[in-house]
Amino acid sequence: MPLEWSSSLPLLTADLPGTGGFIKTTPEDFEVEEIPAYEPSGEGDHLYLWVQKRGIGADYFVRQIAKRLGIPADDIGTAGLKDRHAVTRQWISVPSGVEARLGALDGDGITLLKHARHVNKLKSGHLRGNRFRILIRDVVAPDALPYLLDRLQTFGIPNFYGPQRFGRDGETLQIGLELLHGKPVRVGGFLRRLGLSAVQSALFNRYVARRMADGLLRRVIAGDAMKKWPFGGIFNAVDLPAEQSRLESREIIPTGPMFGKKMFAVMDEAAERERANLDESGISPELFASQGKLLMGTRRYAFVYADELSGETIPEGIRVTFTLPAGSYATVLVRELTHSDGLASEDADE
Repeated sequence: MPLEWSSSLPLLTADLPGTGGFIKTTPEDFEVEEIPAYEPSGEGDHLYLWVQKRGIGADYFVRQIAKRLGIPADDIGTAGLKDRHAVTRQWISVPSGVEARLGALDGDGITLLKHARHVNKLKSGHLRGNRFRILIRDVVAPDALPYLLDRLQTFGIPNFYGPQRFGRDGETLQIGLELLHGKPVRVGGFLRRLGLSAVQSALFNRYVARRMADGLLRRVIAGDAMKKWPFGGIFNAVDLPAEQSRLESREIIPTGPMFGKKMFAVMDEAAERERANLDESGISPELFASQGKLLMGTRRYAFVYADELSGETIPEGIRVTFTLPAGSYATVLVRELTHSDGLASEDADE
């Protein structure tokens, strides 16, 4: 079966009634605040800027910062992408030499909230997670909320990539597939990386969806690559009863594949399932190796737990707040509540 983007991913809450409703009617309905991996030290050759943006996509945001400060876009460091249809707050880094020009940043959806020096440039992944505050409007069944929240608090959330990862109608994924198969595609470096990553993400989604369909999302299988939660080492599952007990106590979580030549290998049944995923998609492992550093490969939690998950009914609808680890999608959690698709923007919740 060819690899395609689909919004029809399984729900962990499928047997419960959903609330219905929609998000992102206005940017203020979807607030995201980055949880940094560390705070700036106050010394060094880089300036860390705590910036709020409203209704601005990630790529355009970086280009605007570069233009206003008169520096190359490559001089700007970010820890993660943030939604366009949202109000977001995050750290970015710039060379300290632009400090006198920081007054040029404010305006047209961008606000500098504070700044401080640090010793290194901010790099992708330098964050612990994101804190969300989301308003769901046009709710039809608000009484369903407590049961849905209880399910997600108890069992976690499938760690699917949201549809925004794949572009409008899957166009980013199609670019990635063409690049992976060696077809000539004229795209810049940012879109090239995004397209190839979309292929990894679609394969991951298919793998997790199959585990859910087979009742294996929260079951350890032979050879699984297990990872400590919320962070830590990775290892292969051999003693299945012992590792299942650790999973139930929230010590470890199975991982799914983000294919690439440096990906931690699985064994036995887990390896068979991952090979079948590639075979079914018509993709060979060698194709990932051909992309060099763009597709090194890694492992990703098959499901995650949301911290500080709560919700309340208000006159406008339902307000939910929660935190997710870096790279996990708030729109996936919201979909588990509303049971409706088409909620996401075109940008990532990372």
